[in-house]
Amino acid sequence: MSLLIRSAVLLHLVLLVRETLTQRIIGGQEVQPYSIKYQASIQYNREHYCGGTLIQPQWVVSAAHCWRPAQLIQVVLSEHSLEVNEGFEQVINVSKIIVHNSYNYKTFNNDIMLIKLSDPAHLNANVQPAPVADGNTPALQAATTCTVSGWGVTRLYNYYLSPVLRSVNVQIIPRCEYYYSGKITDNMICAGSRLGGKDSCQGDSGGPLICNGNLEGIVSWGIGCANPYFPGVYTKVRNYNIWMDWVISNDNSN
Repeated sequence: MSLLIRSAVLLHLVLLVRETLTQRIIGGQEVQPYSIKYQASIQYNREHYCGGTLIQPQWVVSAAHCWRPAQLIQVVLSEHSLEVNEGFEQVINVSKIIVHNSYNYKTFNNDIMLIKLSDPAHLNANVQPAPVADGNTPALQAATTCTVSGWGVTRLYNYYLSPVLRSVNVQIIPRCEYYYSGKITDNMICAGSRLGGKDSCQGDSGGPLICNGNLEGIVSWGIGCANPYFPGVYTKVRNYNIWMDWVISNDNSN
């Protein structure tokens, strides 16, 4: 009887390990095309390299570490497949980029920038701004389920971007300084899975973390991807609502 029990336990462990390995797809699942209406692809030389979030018809927010000269990048809205021209894309040039004046490229503190489009986006069934969390938005609670999306890599140790937009559900992880001793500031939040296997990764940088229907985070940094000991770190957007409003309201250029 003990031999049978031991065999059953071993079989159960094998099945658990196999299930865990098959779940380690970083990018989650392909989204319904055009269902994430605020998602932006930021492209350099017509190649996607970072994500962004449309917050007003002429403004996109992204991570400061995604900066490139404005004249060299374009923002693409209503995008789903990076490999196919589906006819719904809005490809818009950039007139200016405003990086937060206190951004620290070594620590990623204040990792946020605003991108002004040369022309306002055409808002339609596929393109709509995301609501932005502010001081009046209820505080995020531990284990709140949020959604992160992008065209980043979909497997560990893989450097190929996803050809289609994907998303994955992650949970807010409190006391993140426990994982990243001394590296987490009040301008950062962490989200992921305590068991690993769910995370944003290279190519998702600058993209949106949406919680309770509001933009709460910007994909910023982390150690590796989908690691249970190092959750993804996001710029805490609600800390910059006043800054974003000030930049936009004081912009006098066309």
